[in-house]
Amino acid sequence: MSQSAISTSPGIGILKAIFSFPVSLAGTLVVLATLTVRARFDDPDMWWHLKTGEFIWTTHTIPRSDYFSSTALHQPWIPHEWLSEVTIYGAFKLGGLSGLMGWLCVLTSVLLIAGYWFCSAYSGNAKVGFMGAVAIWLFGTAGFAVRPQMIGYCFLILELLLIHLGRTRNPNWFFCLPPLLGVWINCHGSFSLGIALAAIFLFSSFFEFRLGLLVAHRWEPRCRRLFILALVLSVAALFLNPVGLRQVLYPFAVLRDMSVNVSDVSEWQPLQLANFRGIAFLGVIGLVFLTVIMRKAELFWDELLLLMAGIWLAAQHDRLIFVFGILTAPVLSRLLSDSWEGYDANADRAWPNALLIGVSLLIAFLAVPNRQNLEKQVEAQSPVKALEFIRANHLIGPMLNEWVSGGYLMWAAPEYPVFIDGRGDPFVLNGVFGDFGNWAMLRTDPNKLLEKYHIQFCLVSPQSPMVQIFPLLPNWKSVYADDHSVVFVRTSSTIPAR
Repeated sequence: MSQSAISTSPGIGILKAIFSFPVSLAGTLVVLATLTVRARFDDPDMWWHLKTGEFIWTTHTIPRSDYFSSTALHQPWIPHEWLSEVTIYGAFKLGGLSGLMGWLCVLTSVLLIAGYWFCSAYSGNAKVGFMGAVAIWLFGTAGFAVRPQMIGYCFLILELLLIHLGRTRNPNWFFCLPPLLGVWINCHGSFSLGIALAAIFLFSSFFEFRLGLLVAHRWEPRCRRLFILALVLSVAALFLNPVGLRQVLYPFAVLRDMSVNVSDVSEWQPLQLANFRGIAFLGVIGLVFLTVIMRKAELFWDELLLLMAGIWLAAQHDRLIFVFGILTAPVLSRLLSDSWEGYDANADRAWPNALLIGVSLLIAFLAVPNRQNLEKQVEAQSPVKALEFIRANHLIGPMLNEWVSGGYLMWAAPEYPVFIDGRGDPFVLNGVFGDFGNWAMLRTDPNKLLEKYHIQFCLVSPQSPMVQIFPLLPNWKSVYADDHSVVFVRTSSTIPAR
């Protein structure tokens, strides 16, 4: 067989594709993902997602009301992330804490690689696309955690890629959107953002103009018709969920009914421009518009709308800077696409790429923390020792715990129904969240809440203002304290336990 025949054989072509420079760059993103999340086993919401997944896995039913607290028992609740929670518990069942860390490493890697793929396709430059993935990583550090949002944001990138492929290659790509939305709605509430972004693309598709460097290109009629049909089918696919219309409307109900939740939780606060990500946020916005002005590069109408949406979301809520990164990275990549020589497949060298891929995977494998390390992370962030004390001394509830520890207690101590936890919804709607906020911030008489809910012992953090107040209250004393938790018990039986 001739040398040319060998070089063009399918097998050689597949090997060259596998050991290509873009794949080697993707390998470095796996390393970046693993090194970033290896010490992030500290999100308190992870535990209640895990507990919900366990409930669904073991009972084969999706809860429609609360089963885990003493204050919101049987309160209606929509487990809108149930499918993601099943995957989280499946990872735990497969490998325990190591399985959960594996879930996080894999989802973070997938998200960054998907972002790299999209930025490369959108800009036409695999090298610049890599920098777009790094931008997604930078802003994604605000939300990398064992939480359903990881799956939701992977779907967001996939949606943007499908719309791009439908516009530039074949409109039939649009028909991947309905099944995507059908799964997405069962995984995370960000499906509503996906619908909103699709509506932005549809809106911009009707415009044709040039205002200086701002340019709009009207879509071909057939392309727009197929996109509209795909969106109609996508909206219909949203009803492929166990709750129906209420789950479709859930994200909007959160914004309407849970103002207390949004205002009191740090990740829902407005973006702080003085911290590192806030400065990077301003820097990236400035870079985009300076690039347009200084290089006289065209900015497309739909890109401007997406940028404005991302800026508004991040400015409103700190956690949504993650979305800002996903929306901004491809635009920035396209604007800078000619600033770096593009990837030339003919000049690629498989062996150096294979070496880099192998080294990257080895580093990522070695960087994954072992079970002992994960247990130490849990102990450093959760009331592990305090719970051991509570069990050893057979304390009898009802218990009062803080918001941040509720998820862990729900998972680790199901025999002690929690007072409150990170789910928010049932506690906001029945007033518990407001009562607890007033109590924790000393806005009301502390005894009022303790008597209303018949509290027999409290588990709070040493930083809580109530740690200074409890010694002043009659019939309460401290029985345990460590660097993470303080336990107070009622010393009289004037209020019977429920």
